[in-house]
Amino acid sequence: MRIRAERDDLADVLARAGRAVGTRSPLPILQGVLCEVEGSRLRVTGTDTDITIRTTLEVEALEDGRTVIPAKLAAEAVRKLPAGAVSMTAADGEVEITGNGPRFRLRELNVDDFPKLPEGSEGVSLSVDGASFTSALSQVGVAASGDEARPTLTGVLFEGEGDTMRLVATDSYRLAVRDMPDIAGTEPTLVPFRALRELGRALGEGAMDVVLGDRDANFATDRGSLSVRIIEANFPNYRQLLPESYPNRLVVSKTSLLDAVGRASLVAEDHIPVRLNLHDGGIELSVTRQEVGEETEHIEAEYQGEELTIAFNTRYLTDGVSAVASDEIVLETSDPLKPGLISGVNDEAFRYLLMPVRL
Repeated sequence: MRIRAERDDLADVLARAGRAVGTRSPLPILQGVLCEVEGSRLRVTGTDTDITIRTTLEVEALEDGRTVIPAKLAAEAVRKLPAGAVSMTAADGEVEITGNGPRFRLRELNVDDFPKLPEGSEGVSLSVDGASFTSALSQVGVAASGDEARPTLTGVLFEGEGDTMRLVATDSYRLAVRDMPDIAGTEPTLVPFRALRELGRALGEGAMDVVLGDRDANFATDRGSLSVRIIEANFPNYRQLLPESYPNRLVVSKTSLLDAVGRASLVAEDHIPVRLNLHDGGIELSVTRQEVGEETEHIEAEYQGEELTIAFNTRYLTDGVSAVASDEIVLETSDPLKPGLISGVNDEAFRYLLMPVRL
C-alpha cells in the first residue's frame, strides 16, 4: 500500500476513525486503525467492537493494499509533519510516513487479526439533518448516565410519537426529552450515548442517514459512517413522570439564571444544593456551606403561583438550563418535593425534568 495526500486531510480521517478505538483494550489489534486503499480511495476503520467508525478520503493511490497502524500515534505523527503532501507506505512489516523531510517508521500490526465487521445495518431507515440531529442529541445527552454498571441509563431512547421522533435520556435524577417533528416511523431503540456524542466530530453535520436495527444502529454521511451495538434493555417508563400541567410557573432570563447559579456554585459543592425562593417579582437565590460561607442574590423574573422554596443540585440545574435553546427559561413546579420542569418560552420541543433536593 502506498498513497500521497495532504497532511491535514490525512490526519483528519485517521483521527476521526481513531475516536472509536478503545484505548484500554487488552487486544493490541484494537489499538490500531485499518487502512484500505482501492482505486483512488482510502478507507480508514477504527473499532472497539461495540462502536465502529469508518472514514474515507480521495488520495493519490500509488499502490493498493491494506494495513493496520497504531491509531493515536499515526494520527499525531501525520499532524506533526510540515504542511503539504504526505506519503504513507506499508511494506515489510513497517509503515513509513514522510513529508517534506521528517520520516516516521511505525511497526505494522497484523492485518489478518483485525476483526471482521458487518457493513451497515438492516432496520428502520430515517433521513435527518445532521446539524439539527447532533444538536438535539447534545440536549438530551446531559441527562444520560455515565455509570456503566447501569447500562440502560447510559443510552438515548429513540421512539416514534406520531409524526415525530422523540429522544429521551435519564440518569434517574433528571430526565431530558427532545421531540424532532416530521420524522416518523421510529421503533423504540436504545443507543449508547457515548457513541452518539461522537457523531458530529466523526461524521460532520451534513445530511445523515440513520438505520435503527435489531442489534445495531448505523449513522452515515458523505464523510463516513458510525455503527454501534444497541442496548438490549427496557427503558424506564418516563411518561408517567411528565404531568399535564403545573400550578406554579416562572419565566426568567436564561443568562441571568446561569450567571447566578454559577456564582452560587463557587460556594456550593455537588452535594450542596442551591435554594430558589419563588415569589411574585422573581427569585431569591441562596446557597450556604457551613465551613465556607454563603451567597445570596435576587433575580428579576415573572412568577405566577404560590410562594415556595425549592432546591436543586447546582450542576444538574446548570446542565438543564444550558441545554435550552431559548433566551428565556420556563420553570414549572408543583411543590418542593416533586420534580421541576424546565423548558424554553414558546418552545416545548425540549423538556428537562429535574428532581429537587429535600431540604
